[in-house]
Amino acid sequence: MNGAPAPPLLTAGRDREVPPRSAQEQTPPTDQVSDLSVETVIEWFAHRGRDLPWRHEDTSAWAVLVSEVMLQQTPVSRVLPRWTEWMRQWPTPADLADAPTSEVLRCWDRLGYPRRALRLQECARTIVREHGGTVPRGLDALRALPGIGEYTAAAVTAFAHHDRAVVVDTNIRRVLARSVEGVALPARSYSAAERALATRSLPAERERSVAWNQAVMELGALVCTARSPRCAQCPLAENGCAWVADGSPAAPVDTRRRQTFEGTDRQMRGQIMAALRRDGEVPTKDLLALDPEDRPRVERCMMSLVADGLAARTEEGLRLP
Repeated sequence: MNGAPAPPLLTAGRDREVPPRSAQEQTPPTDQVSDLSVETVIEWFAHRGRDLPWRHEDTSAWAVLVSEVMLQQTPVSRVLPRWTEWMRQWPTPADLADAPTSEVLRCWDRLGYPRRALRLQECARTIVREHGGTVPRGLDALRALPGIGEYTAAAVTAFAHHDRAVVVDTNIRRVLARSVEGVALPARSYSAAERALATRSLPAERERSVAWNQAVMELGALVCTARSPRCAQCPLAENGCAWVADGSPAAPVDTRRRQTFEGTDRQMRGQIMAALRRDGEVPTKDLLALDPEDRPRVERCMMSLVADGLAARTEEGLRLP
């Protein structure tokens, strides 16, 4: 897409708790991020942004919404084939609303956090029932949909409807933390102060605000990364990054213990779901054989999948709903 205006962007990001909007969002933005920096990042994206299908100008608001939900805590490389197949099968909310839930979960495959698939189908049914099958416009209407939080509502507003909205994901937080505040990484918890900074940094003009959102998000995903930032390739490195100007001080060492995936209930739930996607219905004895040394763990995970609506009980064992 070198040299061409960049279409709306969505990157790996992921819904998370955000502070509520305030009247501050309605005030004109200041030059917290300078106009020169904004234009520099937008120009960089026009030449360096990735050409992903959900960014194309002819992509529907529904397709953008689906991509945003899939991209929550899931990298683009894993989402791309699933999104393509999903949109082939269910190109509209009405198509997904009428689909068998078992097929929806099969198509979700190994994207992880499969409750997102259930919420997407609930969202589609609500769109059909309350909005005539069309993804609604406006933050309040979007947030009222099942499974749509503050981030996704803002992303759909900006990237599907091309309206002004404060979009903040982990990539944008990191770019603003470094370029404006001069720190290596933002705090673990998203704060009202960060929201205020993002709001002040958002250009007032609608088109520039959309371009800024997509460009700064991409900059964080490709260049201003968490672990190995490519500062030599950053358009802000020379005159727009407080962190670089201060010598790129290291972030405080994170001493938290990392939970391993091996042996967790999440891993077992994934194994059970894989068996159900493959076979449709699986006897209890075969599921217990997934971990014969810890049958209570398997039974606990089976019960939790049923409680979450991801599986249904049968006389012999479990099946997809």
